[in-house]
Amino acid sequence: MTAAAVPIAPATAIGPPGGAFIAGQWQTTELAMAVHDPENGQLVGQVARSSRADVHRAATALRHGLSRDWPLHRRRAALTEASARLAAQAERFARLISTEGCKTVVEAEREVARAVETLRLSGECADALTGETLPLDNTDRGGGRIGWFVRAPVGVVAAITPFNDPLNLVAHKLGPALLAGNGVILKPHEATPLTALALADVLLEAGVPGDRLAVVCGEAETGGHVVTHPEVDLISFTGGPATAARISAMAGPRRLLMELGGNNPTLVCADADPAAAAAAIVGGAFGAAGQNCLSVQRVYIARELFDLVSAAVVAKTRALVVGSKQSRRTQVGPMINEGEARRVEEWVADAVGRGAQVLAGGTRNGGFHAPTVLGKVPGDARIAVGEVFGPVVCLFAFDTVEDAISRANSAQALHAGVFTRDVATALRISERLVAGAVLVNDTSDFRIDAMPFGGFGRAGIGREGIKHAIAAMTESKSFIVNNISGHEETR
Repeated sequence: MTAAAVPIAPATAIGPPGGAFIAGQWQTTELAMAVHDPENGQLVGQVARSSRADVHRAATALRHGLSRDWPLHRRRAALTEASARLAAQAERFARLISTEGCKTVVEAEREVARAVETLRLSGECADALTGETLPLDNTDRGGGRIGWFVRAPVGVVAAITPFNDPLNLVAHKLGPALLAGNGVILKPHEATPLTALALADVLLEAGVPGDRLAVVCGEAETGGHVVTHPEVDLISFTGGPATAARISAMAGPRRLLMELGGNNPTLVCADADPAAAAAAIVGGAFGAAGQNCLSVQRVYIARELFDLVSAAVVAKTRALVVGSKQSRRTQVGPMINEGEARRVEEWVADAVGRGAQVLAGGTRNGGFHAPTVLGKVPGDARIAVGEVFGPVVCLFAFDTVEDAISRANSAQALHAGVFTRDVATALRISERLVAGAVLVNDTSDFRIDAMPFGGFGRAGIGREGIKHAIAAMTESKSFIVNNISGHEETR
């Protein structure tokens, strides 16, 4: 099914005041990088293509800004105010997200609501900066001394964000970094920079000093200038493992915080509710056209339920409304560009060439790839082990829970899901699955913004989630006082 577009205001009327924000100034000239709507190719706006010199100006200004006091209570107030301002501009931001990105307007509205919460939670997390006293007298060498440690900002944080959540994932990096007292240089994805720039404007208007925040725009070359700049102390990156490997090689010995996604599994046990499982699988596989690091990609179904669950998944998938992002009826919109849609098409063709069966979808129309269900996918197919990041889900039957766990752990995952009515089974499976979170009677596609977020192994480094990101973006700094006079009196 398809849905038609409805007219909206052009993004130029709702976008940011400039194409980059560097050293406290908006850049309004030499905006050489065009931003297009992936649905129809129309020009949405233009931003800067920031050079090495631009990045240097931004990073050095942030370093200088760290020498100026910005008290915690003002950081907290600025983030709380930014949350309120973003909520008041929810319609504007939803239109901007759904115009330059791949989300439907309904999905964009949900993202704005989450970003409002992310900034609010960031403003409420001052307690994450609490230190502790040090038990120095626990050793004879500590006698006569008192000490404590605090959480101190790491310095300048580089934030590099993807296209699929162009507002909330930016908020997840900027909120904790700013609350912790850092300066932040943001490099948003080249496909969706306008939303990030608009959020920066909101933060600045809410009270974030212009020497604590910079936004540079561009492609991989600009990102390279950012991650190699000597003033950058920590790099927070969300994206694919290939880019992460390049960043790691370029960055050298500095702190990294990375969320890299994965091929997320869901297990449906023999005692599960088949209707609930099928509905959750379809919802978790095809949101944002599958361009979601938590998307359901592999589903292992007990053989007793396989025909029933797979038939329901196929029927629900075929009923999804595919069409314009701007129609409120649309459930699946386009991919971020036609090249990505072709890549997904190639992955599906590879699986079919190896013996997989297309149970639903399997077709492409320009930048739209139909929601696709595959069966009998061989284990050596790329789609069985890699992150497809598109609207495809693979269904497998299993005979024993042990077999399902082993197969679920055969590929890197960020989250995993388990459907069962038995608590003991749920706990046993959850303990064995290798994933950053296991959702019981739900799929992998769930996250609240306060929870620790990240995966094991190559699915990421460290954890996001406001309080956990604050911990990663600060260092413990100890203060030890030698109370000489008091020590002498006791002697």
